Amino acid sequence: MGWVVLAAMIKLARNRMARLSTAIGRMPIQLKLILSFICIILIPITLVSWYLFNGVYLNTIKDLTKKNQYILEIEKTNVANNMQVMERTAQLAISNSEINEYLQSREELDTADLIDFKMKTFSSFQYYLFNNPNIANIRLYSENPNVREFWPVIFKESRIKNKPWYQTVLRRNGLVWWEISATNKDVIKNSTVASDQVGDFVTLLREIKYPNDKHNGILEVTMELNNFFMKTFSSVQDTSSQMIVVNREGKAFTNPSLSLMQTLPVETIMAEFAKHGKKTDHEFTFTYNGTPYLCIPSDMEPLDSYLFNVVSLKSALSDVSKRRNTIIIATIILIALLSATSYILHSLILKKLNILRDSMKKVRKGDFNFEINITSMDEIGELAHHFRQMLKRMNELIVDAVNRQAATKEAELKSLKNQIDSHFLYNTLENLKMLAEIEGQYTISDALTSLGRMMRYNLQWTSNHVRLRDELEHIQNYIAIMNIRYDNNLVLNINVPPVHMEQEVLKMSLQPIVENAVKHGMGSRSEGEKLEIAIHAYVSGDSIIIEVCDNGDGIPESKLKKINLMIRLEDADYQQMRKELNDGESSGIGLRNVDQRIVMFYGKSHGIRVESTEGSFTRVTMTLPYLILAGGVPAHVQSANR
Repeated sequence: MGWVVLAAMIKLARNRMARLSTAIGRMPIQLKLILSFICIILIPITLVSWYLFNGVYLNTIKDLTKKNQYILEIEKTNVANNMQVMERTAQLAISNSEINEYLQSREELDTADLIDFKMKTFSSFQYYLFNNPNIANIRLYSENPNVREFWPVIFKESRIKNKPWYQTVLRRNGLVWWEISATNKDVIKNSTVASDQVGDFVTLLREIKYPNDKHNGILEVTMELNNFFMKTFSSVQDTSSQMIVVNREGKAFTNPSLSLMQTLPVETIMAEFAKHGKKTDHEFTFTYNGTPYLCIPSDMEPLDSYLFNVVSLKSALSDVSKRRNTIIIATIILIALLSATSYILHSLILKKLNILRDSMKKVRKGDFNFEINITSMDEIGELAHHFRQMLKRMNELIVDAVNRQAATKEAELKSLKNQIDSHFLYNTLENLKMLAEIEGQYTISDALTSLGRMMRYNLQWTSNHVRLRDELEHIQNYIAIMNIRYDNNLVLNINVPPVHMEQEVLKMSLQPIVENAVKHGMGSRSEGEKLEIAIHAYVSGDSIIIEVCDNGDGIPESKLKKINLMIRLEDADYQQMRKELNDGESSGIGLRNVDQRIVMFYGKSHGIRVESTEGSFTRVTMTLPYLILAGGVPAHVQSANR
């Protein structure tokens, strides 16, 4: 049964592939080319865009995580400092011998003693302990019947015996216990405690076992939550993030003036926290009501609580989405423009094929007397030529064979005469190259390739300006040919950043400099010794500097000064100085021509200069305005003059 189903599925797939192949086969060639072009462009762009934006998304999350982790660490440092302050205050209270003696009173003090205690011991105790303004309250609870209450510090222990934490504090046997909760309202009722002290507090609780390790009361030190967690309750915060404190009972404490928690319940955060295993060393993301959030949890172990920093990703990811949408729209527009351009170019290319198709239809209808207006030398031109010859052959059966043959010969001679142009030379070189490759003469093949490119570059002079990329390719072809002569002892190093490859340069401005380097650098080289030529480019202000440097024998200082002088001399002075040169002495005509062309196009502030150290190197520096040939001027050269 399974094999039958599998065979049926294979048959169905074959049928669909056959129908798809038939549909594609019926498409015009132009449509096939456009669809292929779109696929070739669209698929890489889609993959690259997905990769880039996934990286942007991850980097955005990473940056937000680092930023908010740093904020969280600052808050934890503040909390640790406040805990130390409260513990230090508690220790000062416990170690006060006079207070402890009062808490252990064996008999009730009379009025005079109480007044004396209040004026001396109690007042100094209050001042000493309340010198830290962040401490809200210090309370001592005693069950000694001889101890009187002194508001707001000393209270009866009966006031707190019904509290859920009371037994826990006793069981800890003098160790600190922390509580995050509201003020004990039954403790402060009927007291003079200010109303602004009624709220959420962090409380340090500790059993007093002093001095004989016996129960001497309970100590309570409190600090307002907004002072204990300063950044959590700060009014100056990023509106897209909020810190939350959750105590051991699961109650949340946060700044109510911030809007984030009004749309995101604490229960949702805790549920997501539990879903991720309550790991405090890993941040996590989640979505609530369509809004993405980043949550960075932290465990505050002494407080038995959690501190969360919750960040809304809506704004951050919105910027990423906007950039993504902008690039998608730009990509669609680009593909549309490229498709339109491709359609036009394909129309021009396939126009000849359509002419040939229409000509065949005429022949099918019996019309043999027409001209095929295709004169190109490509494959379609060759096909048209053979079709034209076939028509001529067929017409020879209808008209005078001799006259037809003479006319055909005359047309062939005229056609051959017109075809001897640059294209003929390129095709001839291409044929020679293929012949060399067939014969295994790859060195000759490569040389013919370089020669063909150089000829095309030299003959196709449609503009005085080219891209630096094109000029460097021409130099590479030149070096490749010269290496045949010098047995591969020429080394060309090009160190030009891709951003400068679109720089505008004068056509054939670098070759004379490189030729000079080869001519004078290789003249005194011993056999097998290599000449290295390096080309560098960098931006300086609103100009680009192109350097051509070789490790040849260099130029003597006196000759170097003469060359630099002759480069910029007026024509009359130059001709006079040239006559005074010794036989065989270089006149620098090639460098002078390059410099004069640069000055003519860009002004006297641009040009070339020669630097050299005899026996070490020669460097020719070309200064040009920084102009991008294909896209205007760079951002930092907005007003460059051409």
